[in-house]
Amino acid sequence: MKASDLFVRCLEAEGVTHIFGLPGEENADLMISLLDSPIKFVLCRHEQGAAFMADVYGRLTGRTGVCLATLGPGATNLVTGVADANMDRAPLVAIIGQVGTYRLHKESHQNMDSIAMFRPITKWAQSIGNADGIAEIVRKAFKLAEAEKPGATVIELPEDVAKHDTASLPLIPTRTRRAAADHKVVAQAAALIGRAKHPIILAGNGAIRKRAAKQLVRFAHKTGIPVVNTFMGKGAVPRDDPHALFTMGLQGNDHVNLAIDAADLVIAIGYDLVEYSPAHWNKTPGNKQIIHLDFWPAEVDSAYPVAVEIVADLANALWQLNEELNNRFETRLPLFKIHKWAKLRSEILADFAMEKDDDSFPMKPQRILWDVREAMGPADILLSDVGAHKMWISRYYQCDEPNTCLISNGFCSMGFALPGSIGAKMAHPKRRVLAINGDAGFMMNMQELETAARLGLNVVIMVWLDGEYGLIKWKQQNQFGGKHSDLQFANPDFELLAKAFGIWGRTLTGPDQIGPALAEAFAQPGPALIAVPVDYGENRKLTKRLGELAFTI
Repeated sequence: MKASDLFVRCLEAEGVTHIFGLPGEENADLMISLLDSPIKFVLCRHEQGAAFMADVYGRLTGRTGVCLATLGPGATNLVTGVADANMDRAPLVAIIGQVGTYRLHKESHQNMDSIAMFRPITKWAQSIGNADGIAEIVRKAFKLAEAEKPGATVIELPEDVAKHDTASLPLIPTRTRRAAADHKVVAQAAALIGRAKHPIILAGNGAIRKRAAKQLVRFAHKTGIPVVNTFMGKGAVPRDDPHALFTMGLQGNDHVNLAIDAADLVIAIGYDLVEYSPAHWNKTPGNKQIIHLDFWPAEVDSAYPVAVEIVADLANALWQLNEELNNRFETRLPLFKIHKWAKLRSEILADFAMEKDDDSFPMKPQRILWDVREAMGPADILLSDVGAHKMWISRYYQCDEPNTCLISNGFCSMGFALPGSIGAKMAHPKRRVLAINGDAGFMMNMQELETAARLGLNVVIMVWLDGEYGLIKWKQQNQFGGKHSDLQFANPDFELLAKAFGIWGRTLTGPDQIGPALAEAFAQPGPALIAVPVDYGENRKLTKRLGELAFTI
């Protein structure tokens, strides 16, 4: 068959249902082959947006998200979204076009070494030099993208290779079973837990993948150990569970940071160092021991000296550890009394509620997020872009289920949330999807409003308005005694902007409008835009308050 037809059949064999992208003339053969396929091609307005859509689609489904771009500037526009998926551990395959192989060796129009560009930001990147290699290359790209730790791979299809004939057939994917943990190491971990006085669990990004969260909750209940999650581990333990101590990640003396300071044993489950350096929570290495449970060996870091390392399928390793605890401590379980953490948990919950009735305007971040949490259901999905609002969402917006608050905190890229919400809605059409953006990050990929409108997707885009790069200002002020560089910019009229895209839009004018605006926005037949003036004077107040917290077990 024709090589481009084989490529599409290989994608079908991998279970691909959507491709997000922007084609060019160099992948015209592939696009025409897709016309006869059940795979839906989602035409986007920028390649970066396409990559973010595939990133979130892969993260939510656990199946590889796919994006497509042409050569040259199309490929370079994919880079940020591909790097984001790779460092945020989302399975993604990017398909890029290339000039014909007959001119790869010389200077020619739009010819560049795209594969060399992608290698540092992917798990694997490969050009197809012969049509007979398509089936193997596609299978390998998907297998590596989904293998732990999941990430991004790239396939380059030169335009002349796409036209060739081949007798090859697609390779059928087979399920890969991950290894179980070594029983001796599991026993060592159980013994170390049994000797601890004040253990704490740190749940990271890996804890919400591959069914690990269910076993994590069982482990917490069996031991009586509280759980702190990272930004990307939200929902690993439900927010109403007495074992939940909520989110760590603000670089200050927040309640949970102080709790970890007081612990003598940290059980790191699916913890990914790209999210939050151990130097922020293990400031005096040697005063606590660390058990590392993950799909992958621990990174070597002087602030992360691991006493016991369990490398295996995470859900299965936790199941093994739970069984070992049953056998070893049957009459003593739970080993620890979770009620000793109840006072701290109550203090955190009271902290979250402090500003819930605040009537000031522009609105305080705490009040906005209280009202948003009240409006969102347990399975609804919130995506946070990157900026000052991300820090507030990370601290104040807690979850009932895994993968219901998506934050880019590995690569941490602005412009993630709006296009990501389209990927989320396609992954879960029946769930409500809200993307919260700063006014800076929103403008980086606002063109995808047209994509959402054209597809008739009811995604709600909320934009916090402060007219500055707020997070940069916050960090500069903290570092330089209140001083900051010029970070201001102007904003459009957001209601007129929404009208220009043919969608519903509203700029809020009072503090009591979040709930009603969200209800109306989620009732629209297509996307909706809500602009909220925000008071980021609260940023430095939070920094000051966190510096005054104290905690003892």
